[in-house]
Amino acid sequence: MNEKIANLQVWLNAKGASPKLTVDGVSGPATRRAFFETFRNRSAPAISPQDISLFAARLGVTNTQIAAFASVESSGGGWDDTGLLKCLYERHYGWKRFRILNPFLSNPSPGGYTIDADRDGINDSWEKVADAALTFHEPNKAFECASWGKFQIMGAWALKLGYSSPTEFVWLLSRDETAHYEAFVRFIERFNLTAALRKVDGNPINCLDIACAYNGKGQKGYDARIAAAFRKLS
Repeated sequence: MNEKIANLQVWLNAKGASPKLTVDGVSGPATRRAFFETFRNRSAPAISPQDISLFAARLGVTNTQIAAFASVESSGGGWDDTGLLKCLYERHYGWKRFRILNPFLSNPSPGGYTIDADRDGINDSWEKVADAALTFHEPNKAFECASWGKFQIMGAWALKLGYSSPTEFVWLLSRDETAHYEAFVRFIERFNLTAALRKVDGNPINCLDIACAYNGKGQKGYDARIAAAFRKLS
């Protein structure tokens, strides 16, 4: 029995896996299926305008500044059409954690991005997270290797943002949209990006700092897209 897979099975059962998994520590089809279905949420509650205002006040920014940024990340939504969180698996993160060469799951070079290459209706990034968790027997590390939800925050930041584990971080995001905003605000606070977010307006120059800080210096036009979203929302 693999203890980490057994712990994952216990965790999935506690979160409502149906049917209940046999806790045998084996990475079988039932565990893989439960991995997706337990996180799937087709009726996640949307955040209220009042809660968005509270988050804006917490950061000292405007609702429009948050909304402009949110509309650019993940095209504004936190879930895909199947009820799974939007997710992008980064295989180079897998390489740093697993150090086992695998073209899809653990590779020194980034890339290999696909949506549903096997046409089974499950986002390929979610399948890569599941396969990494069950192949390498490291669920938490697998969740670290992807960006999640409305604001595409890497699971690797979960502990630094105050979550108990990457797995719990993704679980909380899967429950409701308010959790996505909470994670975003924690990220802005933790990495001292409040001043950059406060500059956001309809001018791409004033969106450059937050675009680069959030998406890297090669941010590929995020500054212009945020500015355009701000102008539209204003």
